[in-house]
Amino acid sequence: MSRIITESDVEQAALDIFEELDYKTLYAPDIAPPPEGTKPERKTYSDVVLVERLAKAIDKLNPSIPKEVKEEAIKKVLRTESPKLIVNNQSFHGMLVNGLDVEHRTKDGRIAGDKVWLFDFEKPERNEFLAANQFTVIENNCNRRPDIVIFVNGLPLAVIELKNPADENATVWTAFSQFETYKNEIPSLFNYNGMLVVSDGMEARAGTITSGKEWFMLWRTIDGKEIKSDIRSKSMEVLLKGMFEKGRFLDIIRHFLVFEKEDNALLKKLAGYHQYYAVNKAMEATIKASSTKGDKRCGVVWHS
Repeated sequence: MSRIITESDVEQAALDIFEELDYKTLYAPDIAPPPEGTKPERKTYSDVVLVERLAKAIDKLNPSIPKEVKEEAIKKVLRTESPKLIVNNQSFHGMLVNGLDVEHRTKDGRIAGDKVWLFDFEKPERNEFLAANQFTVIENNCNRRPDIVIFVNGLPLAVIELKNPADENATVWTAFSQFETYKNEIPSLFNYNGMLVVSDGMEARAGTITSGKEWFMLWRTIDGKEIKSDIRSKSMEVLLKGMFEKGRFLDIIRHFLVFEKEDNALLKKLAGYHQYYAVNKAMEATIKASSTKGDKRCGVVWHS
């Protein structure tokens, strides 16, 4: 008699995939605030950024920036400037992709402008990728525990909510509804969010903090070469390997998330797999055509 699959099994399967992708994995209660955490990395359960990891990454990526300037950059990242989640999210996204503008005094007394970078987008291996499961957040007396949070350099860039495939009442849309609750009750976690993923171990979909159900999309390819039309049994594996390979994940965060206003509402949009690969293919063709040996012919991508 076969064993019934549980939500914990789905969670472990996802963590195994992240280990395949060379992410570090950890059980989030271990880094919880003291006295609960055996290796605490948070002062309180309201802390959603792993500050020591962020500081270490900023030191590594910005060696010429004075210490006090880097400390001020961290404070800016942690500061919440609006009561609106989407406004905070857009502000952070700008810091992430454009760097933080800073000023510091040089040795000869001049005031110099500079950038503090949170990520190295060109060399993904210089960043730290971490998948932490059962990450408890307490905010406004609400206690919630998302299944898996993906941190890059200590910043919570993705949240994954999983449901039990053996429970016919628990679907990806149950997970979607869970996110609606999380955004209302623990919004601080989503100030930094790039994407949300829902899965029941079979079906898996990705969207953003403003995506409705219709915009939580399947990701049908791991490498862009093979498009899987029927991915029901491997949807989670395809999406996680397809979107979270380190270089691809940073590329999506940097180039394939946009903010647009519709009917006076600010929306965050995530490109689909077909748009992602069409644009990158067109860019490769353009670079090749523009080279000294190229034919100088460039194309236009039209996708909806």
